[in-house]
Amino acid sequence: MMNLLYHTGIYLAQGSDSNMLIEALLSANLCIDNIDLISQKPAVYSDHSLKLFLEEEYLHGGAAFESEYGRPLHHLSSGEQKKALLNHLSFQKAHCIILDELYDHIDVAGQAAIKEKICQRALTKTVIQLLHRRKDALPFIEKWMVYHQDQLIAFENKEAWFDWIESQKNKSGYKFLPHPIKEYATIEGPLVLMNGVSVFYEGKPIVQNVQWTIHHGEFWQLVGPNGSGKSTLLSLINGDNPKGYGQELYLFGCKKGSGETVWDIKKNIGYFNSSITLHFSRLDSIEKMIVSGFNDSIGLYVVPTDQQLRLAREWLHFIGLYDLRNKPIQFLPVAQQRMVLIARAMVKHPPLLILDEPTAGLDDTGAALIIQMIQQISAESHSAILYVSHSKEEGLNPEYILELHPGASGSIASIHQH
Repeated sequence: MMNLLYHTGIYLAQGSDSNMLIEALLSANLCIDNIDLISQKPAVYSDHSLKLFLEEEYLHGGAAFESEYGRPLHHLSSGEQKKALLNHLSFQKAHCIILDELYDHIDVAGQAAIKEKICQRALTKTVIQLLHRRKDALPFIEKWMVYHQDQLIAFENKEAWFDWIESQKNKSGYKFLPHPIKEYATIEGPLVLMNGVSVFYEGKPIVQNVQWTIHHGEFWQLVGPNGSGKSTLLSLINGDNPKGYGQELYLFGCKKGSGETVWDIKKNIGYFNSSITLHFSRLDSIEKMIVSGFNDSIGLYVVPTDQQLRLAREWLHFIGLYDLRNKPIQFLPVAQQRMVLIARAMVKHPPLLILDEPTAGLDDTGAALIIQMIQQISAESHSAILYVSHSKEEGLNPEYILELHPGASGSIASIHQH
């Protein structure tokens, strides 16, 4: 008799914690019909399980498990770590695999390879996929659920499940974008000009002959697979990479190495990265985080002016968080934390706003809020935007895309107009 496999997709409503859901499933506090997770002892693929393997390496040395890369996990990129973990778990004897954030930080080619591998495993193992984005649902999923307010809600079919998710996509109702206290001095020429820029590390080519110009007010997306050189290009633009010296690299009107400091470069950039919150005190309020953007500081060390406080509160009204302004940022759901960090980066209306994977790990509702905010910044400010991501987002409309294509001589860049 054929062994029935009940492949299940569970969408996590905004603010739901996947680790809490996994713990509830493994302890049978929450149950899925026809799936016995107590006797099956599933393998768990998640950021938390990856963290446990990394901690094991740091405590005991060596590699937590053998991988195709032949190196310990902590020597691999985040994308490589996740691929290695999936390969390790897929060959365990478990009859069931729980997958959380399957594609997070994985490039398009890597996602396709992972999808193929999981589809093969699904022929013999039950798969439970925790979903933050409905577009990531694996093709063989046959049962559809939502994790909402610590409970599992089952749906008769995919269409009913899809309709529930759509109903949660409430628009934020953003008003007009707050204006800066003062405008930046006019920068003559382009904000960024790379004329044949190449970068090598220890003789290994990373990028070669990059031709790229970013003008005032333009909206760019930077794409490319893991390891293609996206972070290298960002580090050249924000002044952190010494490989820019001696090259035809112009930043905000000055040739790199012509006497400017790193801070002369950074003052023209508003920078978003989700890891910024890790550097702030857990007691720093949401309002203080936005105010710190005026001085590009981690924490608030200068008494803000009345004008700065007024503008920070305008941004709090804009993102709908004024009433929570005295709460720590950790109090907020992840999407709203990202909104605060983008407001912090934009509070001075810098010439260039860099957004490094702002929707990574968000659910559909959270991603929609962030994309709406970015599109409004693009429409109502003079800031150029550089958006970095592996994937195209619904509703995101960059004017130009710079795509990196890896090769033996380093990645080459192509430019597409959207």
